[in-house]
Amino acid sequence: MRIDLHTHSTASDGTDTPAELVRNAAAAGLDVVALTDHDTVRGHAEALAALPEGLTLVTGAELSCRLDGVGLHMLAYLFDPDEPELARERELVRDDRVPRAMTMVRKLQELGVPVEWERVARIAGEGSVGRPHIATALVELGVVATVSDAFTPQWLADGGRAHAEKHELDPFDAIRLVKAAGGVTVLAHPAAVKRGNVVSESAIAKLTAAGLDGIETDHMDHDEPTRARLRGLARELGLLTTGSSDYHGSRKTVRLGENATDPEIYGEITRRATGAFPVPGAGGPLAP
Repeated sequence: MRIDLHTHSTASDGTDTPAELVRNAAAAGLDVVALTDHDTVRGHAEALAALPEGLTLVTGAELSCRLDGVGLHMLAYLFDPDEPELARERELVRDDRVPRAMTMVRKLQELGVPVEWERVARIAGEGSVGRPHIATALVELGVVATVSDAFTPQWLADGGRAHAEKHELDPFDAIRLVKAAGGVTVLAHPAAVKRGNVVSESAIAKLTAAGLDGIETDHMDHDEPTRARLRGLARELGLLTTGSSDYHGSRKTVRLGENATDPEIYGEITRRATGAFPVPGAGGPLAP
């Protein structure tokens, strides 16, 4: 089985629609794909309606969190999307995205970058606006060469010159809320230092004691020594280890299935979940 547990669609900051994403996942030879848009489940219905036969969809979301001033992302799988407290927190985060993005655009303008809010809004479309949309605008303007190049202290990285804070969950609250909604939590790209500061191993141990299920070890922002170190930490703490692409369509160069999760780990995730269950494809349309 080929299993990719971290992807994004146009419901947040990817470039594939949810329907395109599941069709592309099937074309890439995946057996299981998780749709984990930032702080939203809005793309799930479309993905399910288009799900091709032979592909299983894991519903999820990537929750924006902050601990001791450090931003981190919590992958939440197979939770009940209608659980009211978790739904309310997702809405608070989403509602804060627009004013936050507008603040970053203003800061860029003050730095002499001729970026307009209308350009960013066009790029975001119906998705939840975020830094990748602003980064794409910087690429279009020739300010940076790639989206990744915008995530530096010079521009949009945490603490960067044009960075702005937004409402984010306390990760301990996120774990509690996801658990209460029957879901499973995995800390996304925990050692992606190129994105900015990361949480310490002692903080991960505390999150584990609070109920964290796993950490994402195999990720494009982790080199091999980092992956080995994270696997050792996971063994020490009794955490599950996942691998995934963090696919964003054409916004990043990573391909669907570029990193994958072991089938036994996937099986354990599904055994732990009670809020929702993986959905096997019944033969959605193969073309738009």
